[in-house]
Amino acid sequence: MTEPAALTLTEAARLVRERTLSPVELVDATLARIERLDNMIKAWVLIDRAGARSAAVELEREAREGHLRGPLHGVPIGIKDIFYTAGLATEAGSKALAGFVPDYDAEAVARLKRAGAIVLGKLATTEFAFADPTATRNPWNPEHTPGGSSSGSAAAVAARICQAAIGSQTLGSTIRPSAYCGIVGMKPTYGRISRYGMVPLAPNLDHVGILARSVMDAAAMLAAMAGADPRDHSSLAVATDDYIHAAMHPSGAPRIALLPKAFDEHATAETRDTVATAVARLAAAGARIEAVEAPPSFAEVAANATLELSAEAAEAHHERFAEKRDLYGPKIREFIERGLATPAWRYIHALEVQKRFRREVNQLLTSFDIILTPATPGVAPAGIESTGDPSFNTPWTLSGHPVIALPCAVAPCGLPLSIQLTGAALEEGRLLSIARWCEEVLAFDAVPPASLL
Repeated sequence: MTEPAALTLTEAARLVRERTLSPVELVDATLARIERLDNMIKAWVLIDRAGARSAAVELEREAREGHLRGPLHGVPIGIKDIFYTAGLATEAGSKALAGFVPDYDAEAVARLKRAGAIVLGKLATTEFAFADPTATRNPWNPEHTPGGSSSGSAAAVAARICQAAIGSQTLGSTIRPSAYCGIVGMKPTYGRISRYGMVPLAPNLDHVGILARSVMDAAAMLAAMAGADPRDHSSLAVATDDYIHAAMHPSGAPRIALLPKAFDEHATAETRDTVATAVARLAAAGARIEAVEAPPSFAEVAANATLELSAEAAEAHHERFAEKRDLYGPKIREFIERGLATPAWRYIHALEVQKRFRREVNQLLTSFDIILTPATPGVAPAGIESTGDPSFNTPWTLSGHPVIALPCAVAPCGLPLSIQLTGAALEEGRLLSIARWCEEVLAFDAVPPASLL
């Protein structure tokens, strides 16, 4: 059998179900790998060894008795440190929250536990999920950023020091680090997963994100967390799909829209070439592909998303900021101050742009199954002072449509490159099915260098 820590979430869950692998064995192997690697990766800010092992013992007993809680039974995962975890510190990467220990789990965390997942601990985040970077390193090359703000989540999954993780996305904080670290990332439709118990940054843009090693793994994570929650005002009271079934049954060849004028000018030559190669392979497999113009309001997206984010961050943080301003990092502090100075009319205009762009993307997706673009302008930048450029992800965060990042190649420099697939709102099952088809065609199986891991 493959080394337990190297198994995907889906593989590990199947072996637990078959009683070929014990949750205790899996947790112990993962903790041993963390001990060996995390001094270099620096993905974890808190590891609950005793709690994870205790949960594994209980879940192993349940599995022996034939009781399985759900699709994640006995599998260890990581939690970005902006999600409340009962009895474990939740500090959001900030001195302003140092020592805060909630007495309840975020709803996303609670649902993962109910599905049988074992929480190993908390993963590094940029401060309040914004731009002040973490110490986390990219497993493909520790001299490069893993991206952000879900830095620890992406690095841990790529380094095989947890089977999957949750993160968040307010501009590009799930898709970008997933792309930089060569893993699958998923941002569902806005409101599909409850944000109750998640430290906010900008409530009209905040999404719960999934970071995993395969489309099937992302589907299992979504299946565990999706669904309405009355405690989250943005939560959607609409039916969920059978996401695992959808991912298990790849779609037929999809209709794909490309937006070359909107993205190619800002992408590196190697990104353009890599995406063109991926598109050609999908076309050869039967996909119907057409280049189209971006929606009319696309040009307004970036500026208005940034303005909306700063205004909402100011609202979300103003009370704590008034008391603890000096404990905030320089980038988030400057951004909140900008938001506090934003006129109401400009914020209202930004909301109108968001609504208009959402309608226009909806209209475009009536003619196509997905929109395919590069996930990032290029590979992960050198250094950890920046978390990279979110501009290729921001449009789909503003529109609220579901997105999946798929790695498709390794650049000559040894770092991965990815595409992102955007689907119709509330149709995550369809998107997962298409993504699984693309995943099979592209057949990306590279992993970070063995010399590092």
